[in-house]
Amino acid sequence: MLAALACNLSDSGPPPTLVARPTSTPPPTIGYAPLNPNELPSAATYIAPSVADAGGVPAISQPGAPGAPRSDIALLNLMNQIESAKLMAHIQALQDMGTRHVNSAYGVSGRGIGGAYDYIESQFEGIRDSSRGSFVVLPPHEFSVSFEGITSTGRNLIGVIQGTETGGGIILLGAHYDSITIDFADSVGFAPGANDNASGIAALIEIARVMSGRPHRATVMFVAFSAEEIGRKGSQAFINDYLIPYGIRIDAMINMDIIGSSTNADGALDDRRIRVYSAEPNESPSRQLARALNMIAFQHVPGMEIDIQSTGDREGRYSDHLSFSDVGFPAVRFIEQVENPNRNHNNTDTMDGIRPAYLLRATQTILAGATVLADGLRPPTNISLRAEGGGLRTLLWERVSGARSYIVALRRPGSLRYDEQFETGETSAVWDQFTADRWAGLAIAVKDSEGIMGPLSTEYPIGS
Repeated sequence: MLAALACNLSDSGPPPTLVARPTSTPPPTIGYAPLNPNELPSAATYIAPSVADAGGVPAISQPGAPGAPRSDIALLNLMNQIESAKLMAHIQALQDMGTRHVNSAYGVSGRGIGGAYDYIESQFEGIRDSSRGSFVVLPPHEFSVSFEGITSTGRNLIGVIQGTETGGGIILLGAHYDSITIDFADSVGFAPGANDNASGIAALIEIARVMSGRPHRATVMFVAFSAEEIGRKGSQAFINDYLIPYGIRIDAMINMDIIGSSTNADGALDDRRIRVYSAEPNESPSRQLARALNMIAFQHVPGMEIDIQSTGDREGRYSDHLSFSDVGFPAVRFIEQVENPNRNHNNTDTMDGIRPAYLLRATQTILAGATVLADGLRPPTNISLRAEGGGLRTLLWERVSGARSYIVALRRPGSLRYDEQFETGETSAVWDQFTADRWAGLAIAVKDSEGIMGPLSTEYPIGS
């Protein structure tokens, strides 16, 4: 399958970035770099509010605070290509399958998990045709599924947009398409799964459609997983059969599971936030990905805040992102801020529980995050912190070609997210507050000429 992928992608451009990589480069730790004074810029010109504190760093903005910057035009226009009508049409089609239980019908048109597979495959093929080949539909990943004494062949669907930058990494967006009812063994009972998880599949298809319209630095994979509802068997098989044997590393996995509503069982509404779960500990690669997505939303997504959660998932629940973080890949789950558990895993999870405006904003938020991770200028390297005397420290990093400015994000001890940030056009900052008692760590991202933020660097812990 990997050979077929390489063949398909190599016909349409440069060598694919979906290649085996032996190991990741170990992240440097922040320390006192032996730099000469003439290596330091004489002064930093900050692109931030002009009011500075005593240490010389400007007033720092807080992600999520009032007055957060609006999206740049290029990224906003991209988000506006997501169509609410298409999202709802996908949910309707999947709901109309009756059930998408792993033991439901195969080979029956418009019914069961086989019908759902056929529908998603047809949508991927339509995206392939309209993209003139930039979106490649791979042969399905097939795996054996045994549940309640029945063995069948599960199928994960895979679409790929080849990255333009060799070594640019791989971003994977995923959602599961199977559904289940209150009796997990019931393979024929009505299990419409409109929110869980036709909403995630609808977003996956729409984001693939929009992203296929332009090139990306990183390779972007879109995977519709089967058998999530019976223990993540589809995503686990994908990793064990497809990724690990060929040494394919995923740089970021974004899982969409239950993202279509903003109302809980009591009717309470929260349509301006969306939760993100990521595996512990707080310094894990998955948690760092969650923090990066939170920063991206702050910078570029008006009207939606990403709420980072402190656990890998809700208590006693799971989703496909955990299959990836279990083997060391950074992975997160997007899920609506408030949910109605009375409509999970039963015959009431229907279209009337979907809030189209919320689903649209959730999908746009995920698209923005995926686009920044795939397209943004890569973060600076060789970050160092130097003691200057008198309590001052100088933070330095390498200049990135094409950078308009740099965002320095700072996280307080124990905090789930980056609490404060500042922006500068220089490659250094002198401050008396780069101390371990105030900050646990920092990360730096680049803004390009269009004002689009790139991925955050690895977090660098601040030593005492």
